[in-house]
Amino acid sequence: MAKFVFEEDGIFKAELNEFLTQEMAEDGYSGGEVRVTPTRTEIIITATRTENALGEEGWRIWELTVVVQKRCSFPEGSVGLYAEKVATESLCLIRSQEALLCKGPTMTAKSMKFVDGLMIHSGDPVNYYVDTSAHHVLLRQSVLGIKVKIMLPWDPTAKTGPKKPLFDHRNTVEPRDENAPVTKARQISLAPGSGAWMLLYKDP
Repeated sequence: MAKFVFEEDGIFKAELNEFLTQEMAEDGYSGGEVRVTPTRTEIIITATRTENALGEEGWRIWELTVVVQKRCSFPEGSVGLYAEKVATESLCLIRSQEALLCKGPTMTAKSMKFVDGLMIHSGDPVNYYVDTSAHHVLLRQSVLGIKVKIMLPWDPTAKTGPKKPLFDHRNTVEPRDENAPVTKARQISLAPGSGAWMLLYKDP
């Protein structure tokens, strides 16, 4: 017999908790306690906003009492609902979940990438071929970050880009013409004994 009593009590508390969770989701419902006395059953509702749970002149708490009384087949006047404020809201799990549910789609972190052309991401050439700049904009609800990467072109003169070529760069040399005339050169000493020489080229 005691087993069935425990089962009925568990089913009653589960149904009551589900009902109050749906009805008082916006009032910060965090749980409830059922106290059974010989004359009546008292249900203490714990919430973060008790003024909303009570309603104007206690009208809402009276409506909830009538619904619970009819749904659980209590005799008239044998059940009472009371609202109690959460002592420490930071320790309330439902309060924390409520704060998380307040985030809309705009509060979720989101990243978007736009790529055009060639961009290298690894290796030593990234250090001198990729120019990176980042800027953050402080909005009222969040922070917007913008990061831009520009790959510089190879420039042998090192004016608009790095002078060092990429590893996959290949320089093609035109073959030498064997029929081209050979330029003759003559070596002349600028100062005897100084080791300085000058080459003079003579066209054929």
